[in-house]
Amino acid sequence: MNQNDDLPQPMADPLPDKTPVAGPTVPAGSAPASYEHVLTQFAKDYLRDKRSERRWRMFTRLFWLGLLGFFVWTVFPQRHHMPAPNTPHTALVEVRGEISADTEASAELLVSALKSAFEDSGSQAVVLRINSPGGSPVQSGIVYDEIKRLKLKHGKKVYAVVEEMCASGAYYIAAAADEIYVDKASVVGSIGVLMDGFGFTGLMEKLGVERRLLTAGSNKGMLDPFTPVNEHQRELAQAMLDQIHQQFIAVVREGRGSRLKETPETFSGLFWNGEQAVKLGLADHLGNLDFVAREVVKAEEIIDYTPRDNVAERLAKRFGAAMGEGAVKSLRSLAPMR
Repeated sequence: MNQNDDLPQPMADPLPDKTPVAGPTVPAGSAPASYEHVLTQFAKDYLRDKRSERRWRMFTRLFWLGLLGFFVWTVFPQRHHMPAPNTPHTALVEVRGEISADTEASAELLVSALKSAFEDSGSQAVVLRINSPGGSPVQSGIVYDEIKRLKLKHGKKVYAVVEEMCASGAYYIAAAADEIYVDKASVVGSIGVLMDGFGFTGLMEKLGVERRLLTAGSNKGMLDPFTPVNEHQRELAQAMLDQIHQQFIAVVREGRGSRLKETPETFSGLFWNGEQAVKLGLADHLGNLDFVAREVVKAEEIIDYTPRDNVAERLAKRFGAAMGEGAVKSLRSLAPMR
């Protein structure tokens, strides 16, 4: 007999109840309520995004409006400086940097400044403060002629004051002044004309590059850097330079008169320091702007009439130049023969 027969036997688990358990009771109408909640939340988010977008758009517009206002503020005070009327003063016009049609020393800007300086009843005299290596003989000639005209019309003196440099086209302009003042170390002169360039014919032969240039007119490709020098064309170019040089010489002789002590090197393109320039009659005295205003003009107050490019105008010019370059390239692609 087994000892375990007297022990109670474990009973088997009953079969699992297959009756489904009911979940939480969903109140009637809850599904439509959830849908309405989602729509409400969506509408709120949409309105919030719209308000944010509107605020950002408003900020952007205000930013560009402020930027435009800044540009206007920087343009007009500098380009339309109005000195106090009838106040005795020395009128200053700066000739600074390269003399060219697209620089601050262009004939257009300088002539405009000179007219304003001469026409102001309070200006006792006009001072050209020059620091320029020269540039276009055409631009220089326009300014020279206008100075002569304005002097005759208004009866006011013009003084040129040289800082570091007054060379070539800048001296062309200075020759119109009644007197020229320099620093002893200023660079003065360079009365000459040049036309420079490069020649690439030897390099092209080494690289095996052929130049294909079509022209209508035997001299249309004159001085082309990729074509060997034509002696006849070189003589034509030299004759033109000589004529312009003679015009320059005539202007200097007219402006300086008997004060000029000519030597074989005066019109050779050589330049001198200020002290030598005074001895040679290319300048009159040593002196700076304050000295001339105080001791010569006798009007110590100085008012600057020089119009200057500002940030907005420089950006506009660069943008215009880029647009123009693009247009030129487009035209060249349409008409490769020119």
